[in-house]
Amino acid sequence: MAGIRYEFESTLFPWEARRELWVFARLPLEVSEEIHDAPHPPAGFNSVKVEATLGSSRWSTSIFPEGDGTYVLAIKKAIRTREGVDIGDTVRMAVETQV
Repeated sequence: MAGIRYEFESTLFPWEARRELWVFARLPLEVSEEIHDAPHPPAGFNSVKVEATLGSSRWSTSIFPEGDGTYVLAIKKAIRTREGVDIGDTVRMAVETQV
């Protein structure tokens, strides 16, 4: 079941510990705070289940909280390749929370 849809821009960045494997987009602080304050079904590591959209790609995944109050979203290589984006690119995307 769908919740609230948030659209935003984010610059793709590598995870420092495993730069070759994981690329993320950071949700804006305002969006992250709103998602954090809303009720969600319990999930591991305080994650929130979402439907993510980047270009024509849409997939089910989770966003994970960072220590700075924001959430991050992993962007799989297959999606980055399909959409022609990579580390350092600023992309327009959306997440829709699941309730």
